[in-house]
Amino acid sequence: MFSGFSEKTGAFLWDLAFNNERPWFLAHKQEFEDYVNTPFKAMAADTFAEVKKRLPDFEGFVHISRIYRDARRLFGRGPYKDHLWFTLWTSDVSKHGPAFWFEIGPSAYRYGMGFWETSPAQMAAYRRAIDANPARFLRMVKAISRGGWALMGEAYKRPKALHDDPLLDAWYNLKYVGVQKNFDLGGAAYTAQLPGIVADAFVELMPLYRFLAEIWLSCPEEEKAR
Repeated sequence: MFSGFSEKTGAFLWDLAFNNERPWFLAHKQEFEDYVNTPFKAMAADTFAEVKKRLPDFEGFVHISRIYRDARRLFGRGPYKDHLWFTLWTSDVSKHGPAFWFEIGPSAYRYGMGFWETSPAQMAAYRRAIDANPARFLRMVKAISRGGWALMGEAYKRPKALHDDPLLDAWYNLKYVGVQKNFDLGGAAYTAQLPGIVADAFVELMPLYRFLAEIWLSCPEEEKAR
């Protein structure tokens, strides 16, 4: 059961960022287990359970990242990540579709939902879905904006279209789409209430998740690969 992260969580991740080598990590592996890995796994499990409480019909999966970087993709970096994340998605959507996520690093934590591994065909379907009912989509994203969510995503250099509302344009002209909230490490992160807070946030984003999931499901398999 998750009882909160601590100052030692951030301190370990900072130390790892500056001592990213195998001998140092092995010498401090118990600290990693005590202050990072164990609470993080509990956070993921409890968040999933809290989502199920709020949405009894929710069927899905949770995936927890590993601290070890892929040795084939180090690109001059050390072998360990200085942040961890978990993702959560429904059973009708694969891990390559839209997903909820939570991440913790040395000085901050954040969470949100996004559709990152998109293909051009999927984003074309996304724009068609917006065009089919722009007023409905705008109501949804205005509610998200009022909730303090920050829009994420790489915009096209040349907009696909321009609308009367700049908020609609911001969502429309993207290569991929997501929203997030960022916090300094501390406060709620040091309490047992964090899984419930994150679960409430995920439920708040469920209408957008379902909108993106419908797009993912509507595309043929050959159009789902990035």
